[in-house]
Amino acid sequence: MNLVWQILIDGFAIGSLYALGATGFTLIFGVSGVLNLSHGAIMVGAAVAAWALEALLGVGPHLSALGGVGVGVVLGFATYYVAVRPIQRSSRIAESEKEIFILTATLLWGIIISETIAYFFTNNAKTVLPVVEGVITMMGVRTPTNEYFTAAVCWIAIGLLWLLVNRTRQGKALLAASMNPRGVTLQGIELSSIHLAVWLIYGLLASIAGVLLGMFLGVSSYSVGPLTASAFSIVVLGGLGSVSGSLIAAYVVGYLETLTAYMLSPAYRTIPSLLLLIAVMYLRPQGLFGRR
Repeated sequence: MNLVWQILIDGFAIGSLYALGATGFTLIFGVSGVLNLSHGAIMVGAAVAAWALEALLGVGPHLSALGGVGVGVVLGFATYYVAVRPIQRSSRIAESEKEIFILTATLLWGIIISETIAYFFTNNAKTVLPVVEGVITMMGVRTPTNEYFTAAVCWIAIGLLWLLVNRTRQGKALLAASMNPRGVTLQGIELSSIHLAVWLIYGLLASIAGVLLGMFLGVSSYSVGPLTASAFSIVVLGGLGSVSGSLIAAYVVGYLETLTAYMLSPAYRTIPSLLLLIAVMYLRPQGLFGRR
């Protein structure tokens, strides 16, 4: 019974992390049509930056976590300006081919980030010091307080995003841009400003998820591929462009990975979610709540 509760608790925490990261991933696709294959690299970059600030420079856990988030935001903007925007604005690339060019560019950019991290900090796993200490015992299971803190922060961030999108003029402009970009431009709103805003939000969500993941499980440059694969599985399973679908799918994938890690081996944790992705692509290509 203790094992069951441990799987439920750990699965909820990792599912919350995936939900936070996948929400940003889905938001980017919904507004600008970009599937960012450097997603895992940005998460790992934020976590490694937080670790480096604490372990190498002696910065406290709170400031190092904030510093890691800042680095993640910078990497998010760099992804937009280096790998996405030049292709979107290029007149030499046909509109029908830009999507595959952007996919390739973000994939290569993610590899560059990953290799840079490995060059300067090696491939060894890095664990970020938790912001909160202590242990909570629930149903006979002792769990680090930081694990509950992780889930709470993830859902606070998701809640704030919901308030932004549904209760502010700027947020409603983002939502409108995901539904009808041409209509937004007719209202006098520049799509370039919308894209900058959505990449800022994405960078915040992905980097917060990355730093929290570094506190929870630890990360290395080897984590880049599995994290991107998990995010891609989640958004396809939930439905491209569907935030609610991504939230549900994040917990499906989170619990599948946690169950696999406990029952088989952590080395195989991503395999069931990838098999589920293949099944969904065959049986329901639009995902659970897909719009396109």
